[in-house]
Amino acid sequence: MRNRKIMFVSPNQVETVEEAFTAPTLGENEVLVQLIYSLISPGTELAMLAGTEWWAKLPLNPGYASVSRIIEAGAGVKDVQVGDAVFHYGSHSEYQVLEVKDVVLKVPDGLDLRWIPFTRMATVAFTSVRVSNIELGDKVSVSGLGLVGNLAAQLARLQGATVIGVDLSQERLKTARVCGVDYALDGSSGKVKEELMALTNGQGVSSHIEATGISKVAVDSLEYIGSQGEIILLGSPRGEYNTDITDVLNYCHLYNRGCITFKGAHEWRYPTEPNQFVKHSLVRNSKIVFELMQQNRLQIEPLISHVIKPEQASEAYAGLRNNKDQYNGVLFDWA
Repeated sequence: MRNRKIMFVSPNQVETVEEAFTAPTLGENEVLVQLIYSLISPGTELAMLAGTEWWAKLPLNPGYASVSRIIEAGAGVKDVQVGDAVFHYGSHSEYQVLEVKDVVLKVPDGLDLRWIPFTRMATVAFTSVRVSNIELGDKVSVSGLGLVGNLAAQLARLQGATVIGVDLSQERLKTARVCGVDYALDGSSGKVKEELMALTNGQGVSSHIEATGISKVAVDSLEYIGSQGEIILLGSPRGEYNTDITDVLNYCHLYNRGCITFKGAHEWRYPTEPNQFVKHSLVRNSKIVFELMQQNRLQIEPLISHVIKPEQASEAYAGLRNNKDQYNGVLFDWA
């Protein structure tokens, strides 16, 4: 067997390599899979590719979310079988061995397999809603309408909120409108605060979901969060940013500055598997996303910008880095 995989060989250098692959002897609860589609996570993978993530030492084989076909299963595997299409976390590598105790879930019949890798982006976004106080009738804003921000906005609407999305990209604003976001504001206008205050009758939003991971954007958003509201840090903050931390903390501490609650929404705050002590888990959220896709309540198709071959990986990452208007949801087709 020959195995194709994508490699980050050095900062901003991507190659697609092919090497000999010998299927290993599987453990009792392992499966061997062959990729069908894998999805690039722009924020995480571009940070890895830049060589700025301490936990991702180059060279490496990146990856995030995939849908694959099981071609061999260990003797103890029960919930899935050979021939099943499964959603899983994993790398951009055509053949992989997976532990079924991790997130390895059979794809429901009838779902478009191109949609399935987006399940992980949706469960990342789900965390922002899970930790929030968002209720029916609330006004919620989302800064950053890439994959995770768009899906967070959709999920906040399903929670019953009126959602106001903010982004610099006209294409992402357009996509957000197609996906049902109530209002989409141009972040480059210089009038975001005024527009948000007008849309909220001068009260400000009750919840703000920060999905860009840009610290300055998070700090600037504090001005339009209403009294006793909340900011939810969904995007992982990256890069140095210098400001007056006392002024920032007073948004949290002082009543006349809002008494704003700061909340972290990192996906790994929840366990992988369901257990009796924690209501939410990555597996449970993934299954809920499947249901929302089946019911057409979560829009995935508008998020797909490119479906390309792994051999075009260098082009894909360059597009995500330099042409964010046109590159958003990029799938590798391993067929």
